[in-house]
Amino acid sequence: MATHKRPRIDPLTVEVVELIGTVVARYHEEYEDAAAEHALTGAQARMLSLLSLEPLPMRRLAQKLRCEPSNVTGIVDRLETRGLVERRPDPADRRVKLAAATAEGRRIAGGLRDSLDFAREPLAELSDQERLALRDLLRRMLGGTPGDAGGTGDGA
Repeated sequence: MATHKRPRIDPLTVEVVELIGTVVARYHEEYEDAAAEHALTGAQARMLSLLSLEPLPMRRLAQKLRCEPSNVTGIVDRLETRGLVERRPDPADRRVKLAAATAEGRRIAGGLRDSLDFAREPLAELSDQERLALRDLLRRMLGGTPGDAGGTGDGA
């Protein structure tokens, strides 16, 4: 019976993986801080950011946030109570309810985006060519090709 050996990980790969982990951790920390400034949890802020782009059915929200639909319902309930999200019928299928950001929800989502300086400031120091190369490499790592919209399919 043949066994597959895992390739040895070279020091450069280890360093790159650690750097990616550090970037992700710092981004999440800043995102949580920005959410707290608006009295939101990180999950509420992520949902509000998604809904500020387009109304989505609960099932699709759960997929994008990678959580259970019952969790999505609770988060939408709390955001709805604050007047940041509303439920409305889907014009394509009136049996389906869409969650949509209200005007106030879109305003707060915009404020959240504007307050995230961690990635924006260092990226501004890179040339357009360097940022395009970084974008294309990240897309490739996620299974997409340089010209597509990315391998994750959710922009979150």
